[in-house]
Amino acid sequence: MIKHVFLTGQPGVGKTTLVQKACESLVSSGVTVEGFYTEEVRAGGRRVGFDVVTLTGKRGHLSRIRDVAGPSRGTREYTVGQYVVDLPSFENLVLPLFRNVDSGGVTKKVFIIDEIGKMELFSQSFIRAVKQTLDSSSCTILGTIPVPKHKPLALVEEVRARSDIRVYTISKENRNSILQDVLSTVNECLKP
Repeated sequence: MIKHVFLTGQPGVGKTTLVQKACESLVSSGVTVEGFYTEEVRAGGRRVGFDVVTLTGKRGHLSRIRDVAGPSRGTREYTVGQYVVDLPSFENLVLPLFRNVDSGGVTKKVFIIDEIGKMELFSQSFIRAVKQTLDSSSCTILGTIPVPKHKPLALVEEVRARSDIRVYTISKENRNSILQDVLSTVNECLKP
């Protein structure tokens, strides 16, 4: 039985946009939706980093390019390419969302995780929270994962291999037509 839905695809193909459209549709049909998505931050016409944004509108840094992030403050620095990951900011914003997943309510909810990627996986607390939520019966996850690249990411491959997950591959060709399939699968997951 499918419990969770994940979207995968090349960077910039529209995974986050599709998740946001699905959220709007689910909320308008009365489904409780919580969680977060990742958003590009641009300055002067170029991408300078990524922010994490909760569905309630709270925002925090996920990463910035080195010249924007500033010098290291004597703490361990986590980097992905040119980006310095702001682990404290990410964890302070995202981890409380996971703690509230099981709180109250008799109806299942949808929990958005956009995304389980290289930057997010520097957080061991995030990895534990994702695993617990995947095993929880109180919510259905609608999330995004990157396509496999050179070095596989352990948690992403673990998600991909689970029998209770449906993974949709998003492409430029199907990104405008796949929303209804994704919503149908999420709604099936929500049935008791």
